[in-house]
Amino acid sequence: MDDFSGGNLTEYLLGIDIGTSGCKSILINGNGEIAGSTLFEYPLSTPKPGWSEQNPEDWWGAVVKGIRSLISKTGVTPSSIKALGLSGQMHGLVALDESDRVIRPAILWNDQRTSKQCDEITEKAGGLKGLLSYTNNRMLPGYTGGKILWLKEEEPENYDRMKYFLNPKDYIRFRLTGVRATEVSDASGTGLFNVKKRDWARKLISKLGMNMSIFPVCYESGEVSGKVASEVSELTGLPKGLPVVGGGGDAVIQTTGMGLIKSGVMGTIIGTSGIVAMGLEGYMDNPEGLLQVFCNNTPSTWHAMGVTLNAGGTYRWFRDAMAQWEMSESEKSKRDVYEILDELAASVPPGSNKLLFLPYLIGERCPYTDPAARGAFIGLGLHHGKGEIVRSILEGVVFSLMDVYKLMKRMGIEVIEIRTSGGGSLSPLWRQIQADVFQAPVVTVSGSGEGGAYGAALVAGAGVGVWSSVEEAVMVLKKESENLPNPSNRKIYKEMYDIYHNLYGALKPTFDALYKL
Repeated sequence: MDDFSGGNLTEYLLGIDIGTSGCKSILINGNGEIAGSTLFEYPLSTPKPGWSEQNPEDWWGAVVKGIRSLISKTGVTPSSIKALGLSGQMHGLVALDESDRVIRPAILWNDQRTSKQCDEITEKAGGLKGLLSYTNNRMLPGYTGGKILWLKEEEPENYDRMKYFLNPKDYIRFRLTGVRATEVSDASGTGLFNVKKRDWARKLISKLGMNMSIFPVCYESGEVSGKVASEVSELTGLPKGLPVVGGGGDAVIQTTGMGLIKSGVMGTIIGTSGIVAMGLEGYMDNPEGLLQVFCNNTPSTWHAMGVTLNAGGTYRWFRDAMAQWEMSESEKSKRDVYEILDELAASVPPGSNKLLFLPYLIGERCPYTDPAARGAFIGLGLHHGKGEIVRSILEGVVFSLMDVYKLMKRMGIEVIEIRTSGGGSLSPLWRQIQADVFQAPVVTVSGSGEGGAYGAALVAGAGVGVWSSVEEAVMVLKKESENLPNPSNRKIYKEMYDIYHNLYGALKPTFDALYKL
């Protein structure tokens, strides 16, 4: 176990994040310092093009292994763990029957099968304006609402069997405590939640012919929602009766773990997907539904964000598809393969010698809700090598985040600092590209590399009084790195971004034609 100085070292908080690729579990102390972390991966199934599913039992298995391994690894006495906080991939549909058994594989956030159902929901709500009056958000293909309607229309026998539904992290809550519940940030991402009133959009749900009985009870993120059951205590080593707080959807609680609880500081997250987000101290209308405005993890606060479907996932795609030499070199040298690829990218100038990359490998959500969108290299020539290709991927992802930031500026949101997290934040080059494209300081803070698990642990601590509030909890964060914008790169990045920004509109007819083949 790490040696710490100062703060309360006798109390620990457990954070668990059900990610798309694996379950991360961490323990932090009263200083917010990490005592240890574990990561256990599980498979992803794509039974049809555009489909994305997982077996919830795989999540639970990874949770149990993660907790047991973490306690063993750190040597922390289980009785010193004061609370457990949950984070997880948002929007997924876990359908349970009357015996609380999972009916079918969970349909995930990046699944694209529900465009038809999203259109039907919007129409039944009275068009986009009507829908926004209920939820302040569009019904996007990733949201849970379209998945429920898809189940009703395409798998009616499973829909009839469904007595309850839960989002991914909330299924883990159920397995830990026996309580079927969610909290306001994850509920916001169902598309069936009145974010202004912080309650289910009951009138809309009635219009859609859905039964309110399938909806879980909804808590604030820091409220205690249940306690660890005795059989789970025996299975995991956790204390029986350990409080489990509401937690948060990963896209929201990860930004809480970065300290984004007030306006002015913008967060970027480069994980599998990309997120641009900011905390709001009051409710904000969402004209045209261009962004996502969700409930934040403290009462009477909200959260504005735009989520892109393709960020770190595009870099992983390139690694797996085209970086065999670098992967082999990584094994020989024991260096991280992304460090080797970053060196290639750093060897070419900003702008990648006039090569652009559109990162829409699995469609897009923001700023374009388009499952047909696809990736493209534009400007590719004989003079380009692997370095330009790699750098153009890094730059293309940041340009896609800039598209989202432009929407925020239209809503009057201004930025004085950017905090970045996720796997992409580990790359000094990627952080510098962000600073140069946004022309703003880009910083990382302690815990930012741990994703939603860290935010979940902070919210859990605030929920049981280790800290008096989430505002006090985030005061433990410390700046770890800072990348200042290079003014000499402003011109090339503005010119390249302006061209990039026009490419989606120019290529959309091509995307649509390919999608229909």
